[in-house]
Amino acid sequence: MGEPAGRPDAPGSGHVLGVDSGGSGLRIAVAHADDPEARPLALRTSDEPVCTGPAGIDAEHLLSQLLPAAAELAREVGADGFTAGCVGAAGMATLGEELRARLPGALATAFGVRRLALAADAVTAYAGALGQRPGAVVAAGTGMIALGTDLTPEGGWRRADGWGHLLGDCGGGAWIGRAGLEAALRAYDGRPGGSAALLARAEAAFGPVTGLPGALYPRPDRPAVLASFAPEVARCGTGDDAVALDILRAAAGHVADAAAAVCPPGGGTRVACTGGLFAMGEPLLAPLRAALAERLPEARTTIPAGSPLDGSLTIAAALSRDRLTLPVDRKLLQITRPAPG
Repeated sequence: MGEPAGRPDAPGSGHVLGVDSGGSGLRIAVAHADDPEARPLALRTSDEPVCTGPAGIDAEHLLSQLLPAAAELAREVGADGFTAGCVGAAGMATLGEELRARLPGALATAFGVRRLALAADAVTAYAGALGQRPGAVVAAGTGMIALGTDLTPEGGWRRADGWGHLLGDCGGGAWIGRAGLEAALRAYDGRPGGSAALLARAEAAFGPVTGLPGALYPRPDRPAVLASFAPEVARCGTGDDAVALDILRAAAGHVADAAAAVCPPGGGTRVACTGGLFAMGEPLLAPLRAALAERLPEARTTIPAGSPLDGSLTIAAALSRDRLTLPVDRKLLQITRPAPG
């Protein structure tokens, strides 16, 4: 890459880099390091998700997208490198060893990054939703995970679910979609618990339901396919289909259970729900509000302040000013002070 773009060392000076890598692609943004709200000045997006291989998340593939985009952003905003950065990635906790090995040196060499946070996407979702406040955040799309903290070193991070569509992610998009398809198959068989409305929508989406096992089981993107049926469950719920409503109530209960498992004790603790799942609207949100009120009567449900990309910028800006108070954890939020390679 040649010489670094710059090496601004004074805490809080210059610009910071935020990265959000997930199943829908890569998002990269820059902000002023001294902006308390870490508002993005410019951003780039890629619809190409970073590959995952036998060694975990492919660092070379991520860098091949990240470095050119970050260089463009630096030129656009007149940044002489970046004082700090945060890379949030789906799978960082369990599949991020190669990222931990490669990213710090690469970003130090290319942009003079002296402080780098490597974070699980649940952590950047937390920071985007609540900033550096104690509380609990449920991040739900295809999957579902809850994360909470009281911001003390002793308390650290509390995590619930996020175990994937075969073992958990209860109440997430894949869970709802699978439950809806099961109800469709029950209706096809004539078993109790079936829904004719869901059967009709399943056949409109996938063709004859007798072909579902062969079409679904071999697919590597099976969770996403299951989750694609979740909005159909919500539509049937809007039409007052009793089975669909029961599925959505059960999903809301699972989400609230996860939030309650990680929420720090005390009145007024903030709880936020973020992610694409909640775009399903009132068929899910109404039972979710009721479930949260039942399980966390003293908590304060709040609208997320921002996205996981906003969370990456929040973490990077705090790190650049030596004001990061979120719990450091090797798997969930690792801080490095890299030297150029």
